Amino acid sequence: MAAFDHLIIGSGINALVAAAMLSRKGDSVLVIERNDRIGGCLYTDEVTLPGFHHDVMATTFVLFLTGPAHAALGADLAKHGLEFCHSPHPAAVLRPNGASLVLSMDRAANIAAFNARVAGDGDQHAADVGGIEADAGFLFALLGQPLWSRQVAWLLAKQAWTRGLNNLKAWFGAALEPGRGWLESRYASPDVQALWAPWVLHVGLTPEASYGGQMSRVIAFALEAAGAPVAKGGAAQAAQAFKSLIEANGGKIRTGVEAQKILIEAGKVRGVVTADGEDISATNVIASTAPGQLYDVLLTPEHRPPTTRKFRHGRGNFQLHYALDGPIEWNAAGLEDVALIHLADGIDSVSKSCNEAERGMLPETPTICVGQPHRLDATRCPEGKAVLWLQIPDAPRVIKGDAAGKIATTPDWTEAMREAFADRIEGILKTHIRNFDAIKLKRRAYSPADLEAMNINLVGGDPYGGACALDQFFVWRPFAGQVNNTTSIKGLYHIGASTHPGPGLGGGSGFNVAKGLGA
Repeated sequence: MAAFDHLIIGSGINALVAAAMLSRKGDSVLVIERNDRIGGCLYTDEVTLPGFHHDVMATTFVLFLTGPAHAALGADLAKHGLEFCHSPHPAAVLRPNGASLVLSMDRAANIAAFNARVAGDGDQHAADVGGIEADAGFLFALLGQPLWSRQVAWLLAKQAWTRGLNNLKAWFGAALEPGRGWLESRYASPDVQALWAPWVLHVGLTPEASYGGQMSRVIAFALEAAGAPVAKGGAAQAAQAFKSLIEANGGKIRTGVEAQKILIEAGKVRGVVTADGEDISATNVIASTAPGQLYDVLLTPEHRPPTTRKFRHGRGNFQLHYALDGPIEWNAAGLEDVALIHLADGIDSVSKSCNEAERGMLPETPTICVGQPHRLDATRCPEGKAVLWLQIPDAPRVIKGDAAGKIATTPDWTEAMREAFADRIEGILKTHIRNFDAIKLKRRAYSPADLEAMNINLVGGDPYGGACALDQFFVWRPFAGQVNNTTSIKGLYHIGASTHPGPGLGGGSGFNVAKGLGA
C-alpha cells in the first residue's frame, strides 16, 4: 500500500498545476488518470490525415498566460519544452454580408479601426479596456483568488474605503451588466458589436446573462494584452511539459488508473481504491472532476451534499477539424494570420443560436469560432498545407429537434446527426472561403457525446464544468454551501472547471488549492 502527501484524481490543467506546485514544494505527489493519456482537454492528435496535428478540444492559452499559475510555473515549464506561438491579430469577426473587423494587439490601432467604423466606438473601446486595466488588481483577485477568505474580505473593505460604499455598489452593478446591454448601450457599429458578441459563449454565458458584459471586457483586455497564443506542437505539448516538470520534481503520474472510491475514515480522507482494487493512501486527495463524478460515484451517499441534485450543466460543444491542401482564401481581406475568427452576424444571431441550443434544438445558424493554428505554429501541418479548428459552443446536450426543420433528430447524438450538423457548419464556412472545395482534404467532427466519451468531465459535452449562470458561479460554484475548494471531508479538495474560478485553461483552482496547502 503506497502512501503520498497528495493524490490527484484527473490530469487536466488544474490537476497539473496543483501537482507541479506541490511537487516543487517537495511533497510526494501522485496523479492518476483513467485514460491512457494525460491533459484532459489538452489533446492533440492526427485525427484527419498523417502530419496534420489538431487540438481536438482546447487550443488557446490566453487565460493561462495572464494568470497566476503561469507567473509561478512559466519559467520552469519553458525549461521543460513549453513554448507559445503568437499572432499580432488574435481575433476577428466575419459577418454573412462579408464585412469583417480584426482585433490587433495594438490598442492605438484598435481605437483607430473602431472609430473608422463609427466615430466614438474606438474611444469607448479605450475606456472599456482601460477600465479593466485600472481595476486589474481588484478585479483579477475577485476572478481568481479564493473568494470566501479574509484576504478578499479585506480587499473589499479596502475598496469600500477607497471608492466609497455607493461607488463600490455602482461598480458591482456595472459588473453584472449582460453582454447585450453593454454592447447595445456603448457601441453603434454593428461590426464592433459583432466582434465582441460571441465571446460570452466562451465563458459559458449568453448575451443576456448577468456579468456577460464584464467578462467580455475582461476578454477584450486579455486578447489585446496577451493575444490568443497556442502551444508549439499542440496543446498536448503543454501537458507533456507539465509531466516532465512534475516528474523532475519527484512527482509521479500514472495513466490507465481509474479511481473507483475515495476512502474516508472518521471524517477524514485516507486515500482511494482504484477500479483494479489497488488501495492508495494519501494525506490529501484532490479531485479534478465534475461534481456528479465526485459526489455520486467516488463518495458514498452519506457524504453527498443535498444540493448536488440542483447542479446544472450547460450547453454542449461541437468540434470540427479540417486538413486543407493549401492556403486559405478568405472572402474578406486581412484575415490570413488571425488566430480566432468568429462567423457571426451580431448580438441577435449569437442570442438566437445559443437560445436554440439551450432549448435542445440544433441551431439553424450556429455561431462558429474558426482557429488557424498553423498560421501561428508551422509545425501543425506539412509545409504549404493548412489546418482549421472549429468550435461551435452552441450544441444541445439532449436533442429535442432541429431549429431549421431539416435534420431528423433523436434525443441522443448519432453519427448521422453529427455529420448532418457538420454539413450545416461546413456550408456556412464555404460561403466565407473562396477556394474551400479546391483545398479540402478531410474533416473530422466531434459531437457533444463524442467529447464526453473522451473526457468524463465533459458531461453532455459541456466544456465549462456546468452552467456558468450567476446562481452557480463565484462563491456559489459548484454549490452555495461549498467554501472555496474544500469539502465537508477533511483532506478532500475539489478542483476543475466546476469550481471557482471556473472554466478555461487558467489553472486557477489547482493553483489556489496548492497555495492553500503551502506551495
